[in-house]
Amino acid sequence: MDKERENNIIFNGFPPLINEDSEILILGSFPSVKSRENNFYYGNPRNRFWKVISKAFDEEMPNYIKDKEEICRKHKIALWDVFIESDLKGSSDVVLSKSNLILSDIEGLLNKYKNIKRILCNGNLAYETFIKNFKTDIPVIKLKSTSPACVSFDEKEWIENLTK
Repeated sequence: MDKERENNIIFNGFPPLINEDSEILILGSFPSVKSRENNFYYGNPRNRFWKVISKAFDEEMPNYIKDKEEICRKHKIALWDVFIESDLKGSSDVVLSKSNLILSDIEGLLNKYKNIKRILCNGNLAYETFIKNFKTDIPVIKLKSTSPACVSFDEKEWIENLTK
C-alpha cells in the first residue's frame, strides 16, 4: 500500500445484485455517499434511477431494499458498478475519476452469468471505464446518468433501452 493510500479512508462498493435469470446488467460508477449511507444502489432520493425503473415496468415506486431487489429480479435486471473500491469522499464522478480506484471483476461476472444480453452504463464514467478495461460481444449502451447532477438526463432513452 502506498503512503497516500494509507492516509485515506477506503470505501467498498456493493456486491453485484444478479442471478442466473438476469439479462440486463446496469453498471454505475461507484455508490454515492447517500447510497453508502442507505447501503444499497441508487440510495439518493433525488437520483432518478428507481423512478425510471418503476415507470419503465409500470411498477409502484419501491421504498425498501427488498422491494428494489424484487423489481430487479422480476425484470431480469442486474446491478453493479465498474469500481469496487475507492477513497472517494463525495459523490461526483469528476472527483471519483481522480480518486484511487479498484476495478470490479466484471469479466468474471459475465463469465459466470451467461444470460446477460445487454449492458446499460449509467453515465459517461461507467461507460468509458467499461470500454477501456473490458472486452465483450454483449452490446454496451451508454445512457445519460440518472444522478440529480445530470441536467441532460433522458428518461425516454432509459425506458426504451430497459424494455426492448
